[in-house]
Amino acid sequence: MTGSDRPEPYEGPDGQGRQEGTEGEGPGTEATPRIPMPRSSVEDTGRPVPDPPPAPLVLEHRVLKSLLGAWALSACSAEEATAVEEHLGDCGPCADEALRLRDAVGLLHPEENLDLDPGLRTRVLESCLGRRPPRIPVPEWAVPYDAETARLDALLQDIGDAEWHAPVRLRWFDEDGPVSRKTTVAGVIAHLLAVDGMVGLALGLDDPLGTDVRVKHDPDHRTEAYWRASHFPPTRAVRTPWREQTHELVRTVSFAGDGSGRLPVPYGTVAVPGGGTDPEARETVELPLRDAMVDRAFECWIHAGDIAHAVDYPYVPPAPRHLHHMIDLAARLLPGTLAGRRRSGLASPARRLVAAGAPGRSLRLEIEGLGGGEWLIPLDSPAAVASREHEVAHVALDGVEFCRLAAGHVSPKEAAAGQDGDREAIRDVLFAAASLSRM
Repeated sequence: MTGSDRPEPYEGPDGQGRQEGTEGEGPGTEATPRIPMPRSSVEDTGRPVPDPPPAPLVLEHRVLKSLLGAWALSACSAEEATAVEEHLGDCGPCADEALRLRDAVGLLHPEENLDLDPGLRTRVLESCLGRRPPRIPVPEWAVPYDAETARLDALLQDIGDAEWHAPVRLRWFDEDGPVSRKTTVAGVIAHLLAVDGMVGLALGLDDPLGTDVRVKHDPDHRTEAYWRASHFPPTRAVRTPWREQTHELVRTVSFAGDGSGRLPVPYGTVAVPGGGTDPEARETVELPLRDAMVDRAFECWIHAGDIAHAVDYPYVPPAPRHLHHMIDLAARLLPGTLAGRRRSGLASPARRLVAAGAPGRSLRLEIEGLGGGEWLIPLDSPAAVASREHEVAHVALDGVEFCRLAAGHVSPKEAAAGQDGDREAIRDVLFAAASLSRM
């Protein structure tokens, strides 16, 4: 061994120098080679030495087979589970049996849906209010709006920044047929903000569009004005003013009390009979506040569905009693809409003149499913009284399908309706339902 190969002297814990690789030196003592150890293993660290890992279990085939049921239920110990899983890699029959047992366990314990029950919020509020009624309750006709805006806001909180710019196609139906307009998720919320502002104006609240809007009471014009006034396309920043306005509307009608439901709300315009093609020959349509709030709840739900479809988000219809309010409003608006289409030459003429308050030809509208019921629609005059004795047609529709028809999302020709009786009357009513829609 050369000098460069000679091991370095080692100083032990007692400070005595020894040559590493020898076990004592002296006369008659033969040097015994030692394996050099790291200092940390030689010195006393004061920490306990970990136990060595347990040896794997070695079990007979019959024992492993008997453990398959416990393994499928995740009831084995860690050592047993390891032994079973190693055995399954070598034994085909046991692997097949284990697969069958795991499938059976899956049937016994179905996967739970992590999405909250859409009715949970309503049930919790009902339970709380049943124990302690609110000092200032929300009027019954404003509850659907409160619920639908809360559901839409929950959807908006779940989506990311990029999804606010996802394309959304708004669809409705006018005199010439289906119409659509492309916007974004943020653009839809801006639309709701602008149109909800009409209700706010009737309640004396500030207009979110400011004071320079020429057409304050037309939903389409207000939306276009809001979009044009924005220097940049709407972003998720529009959520805050929209949500604050929804809270303010509910709070204001709650303080105003149930009697405020008769307050008139200017709600769009229609052509004046005999006005010809003059675009200025239009008159303002008014809805009582109680109906305007239901209408806003309906539009909030419909556009929330448009947003959910654009971002691939699960969304369900409103609670049954809220859906009933929406269907009832649409059914009550049908006679006036039908009369307007008749004045424009878009519906068949009245079969006979009916004095106000007198019974006339009627169509029975049957809405099936949640929130449904039956409504009699006067056909010859909105002032006539609908009567079962004068029923000439019967239409049956699912509740959600009828709402999609009234929103312009389903063509009158494509509506899956059960029909019986006067085909002309049925056609006129279905087209009048679609004409309730707007942007």
